Amino acid sequence: MVSSVVGIGGSEELGPAWLKPMLGGEYFMNCGIHADSNKSECNLFCLDCMGNALCSYCSLRHKDHRLVQIRRSSYHNVVRVSEIQRYIDISCIQTYVINSAKIVFLNQRPQPRPGKGITFTCQICHRGLPDSFRFCSLGCKMNGIKRGDRELSFSLKNKHGRELMYDEMESDYEASTPRKMQRGNYMLESSSSGEDDVGGNSLSPATPPLYNHTNSSRRKGVPHRAPF
Repeated sequence: MVSSVVGIGGSEELGPAWLKPMLGGEYFMNCGIHADSNKSECNLFCLDCMGNALCSYCSLRHKDHRLVQIRRSSYHNVVRVSEIQRYIDISCIQTYVINSAKIVFLNQRPQPRPGKGITFTCQICHRGLPDSFRFCSLGCKMNGIKRGDRELSFSLKNKHGRELMYDEMESDYEASTPRKMQRGNYMLESSSSGEDDVGGNSLSPATPPLYNHTNSSRRKGVPHRAPF
């Protein structure tokens, strides 16, 4: 299990060793090994191997590793809060809700100039924010830590308020989470390359529609006479 930490001068922690490679990864390319197969888009990142993005078929060789699924909104990479907050503290970062799922952006999305009426902006790239958060993305929070803000950290805290080392966070999650839930069913949830705005209705992949059991239980073949 990877437990090393990226740091500056041995003091400020920038986060776990896998964070920077994840932020700089190239996603949504066709897999060179499984290019002729369905669901060959590379949208998974292994936190243990910290290598290139994986497709759903390549992820089978990482079945005992920690994987997160990278998604896309308006041509920018995002990750679901429910996945990433298992491993790092994402406080101070603006979150958005897309397709009923809360997400955060991986990297900054600078604007030429903030729009009128904007009250809150990212402290790094100055992008306008809808709420009173300090950063627009994981990458901007990392840059905030680089600037020497000692109040910022990606380390999670235990119930007593003590910051956990990254290897402690990983072992605590493994001890309290079933193995199947840790891996996730990525073969069934491989994303498409469609784009969706932050204000839109869905992320890729879209959530499959719910099956209507009421309609399926109706008797079939019983004719109904139309009224005169």
